[in-house]
This record gives sequence, structure tokens and C-alpha cells, in this order.
Amino acid sequence: MRKGLIAVVLTGVITFPAGNLAAKSGDTTVALVGATVFDGTGAAPMVETVLIKGDRIVAAGPDVKVPRGAKVVNAKGKALLPGFFDLHTHWTPAGEPAATPKIAAAYAKAGVTTVNDFHEQPESYAPRRAWLKTLVAPHVNFAARISTPGGHGADWADQATTIWINTPEAAKAAIKGLEAYQPDLIKAFTDGWRYGMSPDNTSMDEWTLKALSDAAHAHGWPVLTHTVAVERGLVAARGHVDSLAHGLQDRPLTPEEVKVIAASGMGMAPTLAVYDPYKPGRRSDDPEDPRYKQSVARFGNALHNVKALFDAGVPIALGTDAGMFATPHGTSTLHEMELLVKAGLTPSQALVAGTRTSARIMRLDQDRGTIAKGKRADLVLISGKPWIDITDVYKTYQVYIDGKLVSGQGAPPLPAANKADWLPSVTVPALVDDFERMDRRSTLDTLRLETGDGGMDRTVEITQTVPREGGGRALSLSARMAVKEGAYAGFAVPLTRGSVTPVDLRGYKGLRFDIRGEGEYLVRLNGVAGSWEARVTAKPGWTTVELPFTALSPVARRGKEGAAYTGDGLTQVEIGGSRAAGQRLWLQADNIRFY
Repeated sequence: MRKGLIAVVLTGVITFPAGNLAAKSGDTTVALVGATVFDGTGAAPMVETVLIKGDRIVAAGPDVKVPRGAKVVNAKGKALLPGFFDLHTHWTPAGEPAATPKIAAAYAKAGVTTVNDFHEQPESYAPRRAWLKTLVAPHVNFAARISTPGGHGADWADQATTIWINTPEAAKAAIKGLEAYQPDLIKAFTDGWRYGMSPDNTSMDEWTLKALSDAAHAHGWPVLTHTVAVERGLVAARGHVDSLAHGLQDRPLTPEEVKVIAASGMGMAPTLAVYDPYKPGRRSDDPEDPRYKQSVARFGNALHNVKALFDAGVPIALGTDAGMFATPHGTSTLHEMELLVKAGLTPSQALVAGTRTSARIMRLDQDRGTIAKGKRADLVLISGKPWIDITDVYKTYQVYIDGKLVSGQGAPPLPAANKADWLPSVTVPALVDDFERMDRRSTLDTLRLETGDGGMDRTVEITQTVPREGGGRALSLSARMAVKEGAYAGFAVPLTRGSVTPVDLRGYKGLRFDIRGEGEYLVRLNGVAGSWEARVTAKPGWTTVELPFTALSPVARRGKEGAAYTGDGLTQVEIGGSRAAGQRLWLQADNIRFY
């Protein structure tokens, strides 16, 4: 019997329809009765009653008395576990599913109640947090992305999305600059080794990483690192990081290296699911294909290193890299637990990795991750015994988030917001940006983005506001094009903060702006369903361009023909251009508005 609980024999338990619980659980005690509870600590499962009031567990134990008036769920024959964590996901439109509401529903359906999203720019945190409150969704922790110039994660994004640092001073400044956004954690891209496909010339040095970790910890933000090579893993261990966000896969760890990592206290979320060479979408039809053989060998190293570190006492957590190729949201989290067992953990140990250990790495273990009085009521009922057969994690019966039944038997239908692909569109004033502000923000109070090309060799561009002849200010873009085909430099003005809420432009006929430059440029409208563009020519003197929306053509994406322009679902206005490799590009723009 758990301390402080009264032993009572329950007879004649009444089962109420579980679907009634979601609306009333805030002011009514809910009793989950008769389940075999795996509490997340690794203790032997036992039949218990768990009481929920509001978003908290108020009692848990084998002899808990069900209070009068409680709504009772007969969970006999089911397993009750803490909701699962996934410490490494990317909520990207290239993932499966692609839209935020459907991603959220996929995690809820799988019993994954807390995830880290490594994909978003800090400007988007506030609108995304507000959006998530309208959805059935897990708790989402947003990671601020920090890399080196040209490093992994910085090779496709500007510094509004991934901050670039290469000194301890820059690391401290980066953390200082994030204070206004309040990220939940830091993702440091410390490993420039691109899986053996490109040279390592962008890794973060140990002193910079240590300064970054110490500054983040002063704010209570855990630090997880993109690190996939053993030598870089040792740097991370000395760099005060909380956990690797991947497994180490270039070679097996030596016993001495295992000891170093174990002594550091650093954990690891190995993301075996994203590297699994045998899963659908990754398995090769040709087993002798060199790239496939290489992926099999690295996966073997990753499995070996997980077990070696676990046996040495290194905390092994659960992360998947879901949202990447052939790594769907929700189900990949469950598959990761299967792969932890394949690596040599027992099913019970894999479940602890996906609950308590992950909560500890995220500094959330006082709030969730185990089933105990006072903990958050994030729970999953399963028709099976996953501590014996890990594949039973797929047999989800019911899922509770914050004490509310959100998925499974008896759950209410998903709200309409979960069935949409994006937020309802809003309208905006005609004036997008007159570039009079000095803080990189537009007239619409959105943060301008630099939209140059990606890759290790990137076009170097600088955007800044400069005085305009006759008064006022304009935006100036100067660029030196990368030595490659298709080099591009540009800037975008989000129409809403973080480009999260789309805009309906059907009340306007086109786009008007002032421009000066030399040669041909691209003007784009970006949206949730695609992009549409037109070409304009600029001269050294200022001219005013009126571009009707009817002149825009859809942009093909990933080999697919672009969608027709409808005027709804727009997020950004972009202006930029391409030049030959190594050449210079310049333009100035002003008074961007719709007409």
C-alpha cells in the first residue's frame, strides 16, 4: 500500500461512458479503476486505482477509495502508463502528416503527450502556442536552434530561424537575444560531420558549446545537441549539454569513451527510428547498394552504442526525428521503443526511457513522466502488457492529456480545428512595409527574413534599412552570389507574426512597390499551399511597379506542379534575384503595399 492511502474494498464499480469525461473532468473526479499500472519508475506493474481531478493525479495506489460522485472508468485488463515523450520532432510541412493540426492529432492518438519541436523560428512560438490551445495536442516544447556559420541547421535558414555562433561571446549573446521569446530548450547543431557524405568544416568548438550550455542553464533551458559522431559526442559531454539529440553512429564507442560520457551525466535520445534502414521507405531493393550497406553498418553502431551507454548508467531517452523522411509523427515514437529493445534494453527499460528519463532530461520530472499523486494527468491506457511485449504499445485504448480524454474509446470527436490544415485566414492593412522602423520589423510588426539559397556554400547577403533620397528610408539588399548554379538572394516580409496565421488577399487586386537595381528580379507571394511569382526589371533609378495578382505564376515544388493562385492562405511577400556564380547583386525596395 502506498503511504497515506486508505485501504477499501471496492464492490459494484459502475462504469460511466468515457466520452462524458472530457467536458466534465475539470470539476469532477475521474477514477481509473482496475488497470495494471506501469508507473514509469521501472517498478513492477500492479493493479491500482488512479484518481484524476482537473489536470492532476490526486491519488494512485492499490487501495485508493473512489469518492462519491466520481466518474468511474473500468480499466480492468488494461495497462495504464504515463504519457510518452518524444524529445526530437520536426513539425514541418514536408513531414507525415504535414499540417500542424493533424500532427497534433497523430501524437495524441499514439499516446505521446509531450514532444519537442525542433523546427520553428522563435517569432512563431507565441502564435503557435495560441494555436495549440485550440487543438487536441500534446504539450509542445519549442527549441531555439543554434548552429555555426554554414553548419548543419544553418545551411538552409537565416538567423531568424537558426542563430549562427562561433565564439563563447556570440553564444552568450544568442541566449540573451532569446529571452524575449522564452524557448523551452536549446538545440545546438554541434556536429558538422554530415553522415560521412561531406567534410566536417563547421563543427562547434568545445568552448563555444560550453558557454552556450552554461548561459542556457542559467535560464533553466535544457540543451540538446545534434551530434552523430563519437568524437563530437565527447566534446558534447565536456560541453555541459543535457543530452545528445541523436545516437553516435560512425563507430563503436570504446570502454574508456563510455566512461567519459557516463561521468559527465549527459543523456542521449538516439533517434533510431529515423536511421532504421529496414523500415518502409528506407529498405533498399538492392542489398548490395553501397549507401544502403553503409546505413546498415551505421545503424549497427548506433544500436551497439545505445546498449553500451545504457549499461554504463547513461540516461537513455526517447526521440525520433519524426517529420524527416519515412519517419511519421506518432507511430515513430512507438517504433523507437521497439528499436530500444532491439538495441538490448528490456521492454520495461524502453518504457522508462520514453517516460521518466525523458521527463528528467527536460527538467519536467516534477510535473510528469511518472504516475504519482500531484503529477500531471497525462496517461495512456493500452490493451496489452507492453512491459512484456513492447509491440503492445501500438494497442492504444485511451489517451488522457491534462486529465481530459482526448483519444480512443469513448473520446469525443476531434474539434474542427484539428481537421483543418491551417488557421482561419485574417485580413491585413494595405501597407506591408515602408521600412521606416530600425529594428528589422515591418510596418505590420513582423520580423523580416533573409531568404537566400542554402547549402554549405551559401550566397552572402546583407539587408538593412538605409536613407532614401528625398526623405524616409528603404531596404537595401547586397549580396555576393555563391559559386554554384541557382545562387539566390532575397528577403521576405511575413504578413503575420512568424508566418503562422495565413492572410486572405482576395480584397486586393495586386502588389505595388518601389524598386531600384540592375536587371531582373523575382517577386513572390508565399503561402500555406504554395508560392506564386512574377519577374520584374529594375533600373538604377527608382521606379514604381504595379503587379496584378493575375500576373503571378505557380512555383513548382519537389517536381510537382504548383497550385493555382486563389488569393487566400498567403503568408509572405518576397523579393529577390539570381545572378551568375560569384557575381554581385543589389536592390533597394520601399513602400510595399497591396492595392
